[in-house]
Amino acid sequence: MECSATTTAVRGRPREFDPDQALAAALRVFWKRGYEGASLSELTEAMGITKPSLYACFGNKEALFKKALDLYERDKLAYVGTALEAPSARGVVERLLRGALATHCGSSDPHGCLGVISTLSGSMEADSIRDHVIARRKSSEVALVARLEKAKAEGDLPQGTDAVALAGCLSTMLGGLSIKAQSGTSRQDLEHAVDAFLGIWPSR
Repeated sequence: MECSATTTAVRGRPREFDPDQALAAALRVFWKRGYEGASLSELTEAMGITKPSLYACFGNKEALFKKALDLYERDKLAYVGTALEAPSARGVVERLLRGALATHCGSSDPHGCLGVISTLSGSMEADSIRDHVIARRKSSEVALVARLEKAKAEGDLPQGTDAVALAGCLSTMLGGLSIKAQSGTSRQDLEHAVDAFLGIWPSR
C-alpha cells in the first residue's frame, strides 16, 4: 500500500510506519468492535499513528474500514473461492462451513465474522457501511446460487431443488455460526451444528 507513511514521534520528529501493518492492526479493531464500535482513538492507538496520519494515508474512518474489509476478504475469506471449486455441492457447503469455523473460532483472531459484526448496528453513520457489506455479500451469494444450479444440472442435486432458497439457508447458517462464535459458543458445539446441517443436505 502506498501512502504518506509518517506519523509524529516524540518531540515532533517524523517517524515512518508500515501502512500494511497499520491496516492489519485496524482490521483487528474493526473485527473485534465492529465498524460503529471502533473509535478513532482506539484505531490510531492500535495502528501506532496519529489521526492526521490516518487521514493522510487511509482517508476517513469509512475508507479505512473498506480497506480493512479488502484485507479481511483476501486473507481470511480465501476459503470461499476454494470452496466453490469443490467437485460436489455437498463438498462446496462443507468447505464453506468448515472454513467459516476456522476463521470465526481461531485462537489468534477475534471471533465471529467482520461482515456480520459490522451489519449489526443501528446508527445513520453505519447505514452506508451496512449497505456496502451487504452488496459485497450478495456477489458471493450469486456465485453460490450459480454453483448450486450447476450441481442441479449435473444431477448432483435433486431436480426440484430451489437453488436460491438453498443458498439463502446456507447463508443464514453461516451468519448464525458467526454470531454464536462471537457470543462465546465453543467450537466443538458449532462443529456439531455443522455436522447436523450436512446430515440433512439434500442428495439425489
